[in-house]
Amino acid sequence: MVKIEFLNVTLSYPVYGHHSMSLRSKFFQLATGGRIHQEGQSTMITALHTANFTIKEGDSVGLIGHNGAGKSTLLRLMAGIYPPSIGRVILKGRIATIFDIGAGIEMELTGYENIVNLGMIMGLSNQEALSLIPDIEVFTELGDFLHMPVRTYSSGMIMRLMFGVSTSISPDILLLDEMFSTGDASFREKSNQRIRELINKSKIFVFASHDESLIKNYCNRVFRLKNGVIFED
Repeated sequence: MVKIEFLNVTLSYPVYGHHSMSLRSKFFQLATGGRIHQEGQSTMITALHTANFTIKEGDSVGLIGHNGAGKSTLLRLMAGIYPPSIGRVILKGRIATIFDIGAGIEMELTGYENIVNLGMIMGLSNQEALSLIPDIEVFTELGDFLHMPVRTYSSGMIMRLMFGVSTSISPDILLLDEMFSTGDASFREKSNQRIRELINKSKIFVFASHDESLIKNYCNRVFRLKNGVIFED
């Protein structure tokens, strides 16, 4: 059974250089949306506080809240990128993430070599990663540049490559941080169509956005985050 389960999950981290609840710290709290508190001589931010929920197969969950409310942090906890400070995160199913575009790329390697490396970072075998190449070739439209070192690419070409790899597998769980688009109008439409196909194939979909109309279109549950606390609307 595919699921995401949070059991009393809290994520806190120290802010180095902040040793008192000064006016500067108060301003920082407003900017981050987390809860700032003192532990001994350390200033701590609690980005997520005592979260308890289960997302099951068939759920499409929208995450809403102001900038810094904790939406991206929550997605990274779901992906296993951040370990919780307290509590447990239980993940069952193959996960694909569409955020941190560019993470893991090696500029001296060719496009083809990066496809294989990134596929293996996503948990694929070497053979499975190689099998992604034909689809990514067609989708990215990078042609002979895939034989070239990525350091020769423009920023737009790098984004095409990374997006192509990130969306090349069919996951059980899809985690998306805002709708992603890059390049010209034609490629943006291809990108959005690819995301829609992934959403339809995934068994669980979690989507962070400021656009509540998109949330209504795609999601059957809504989590609202405020100062690191989750409320389900």
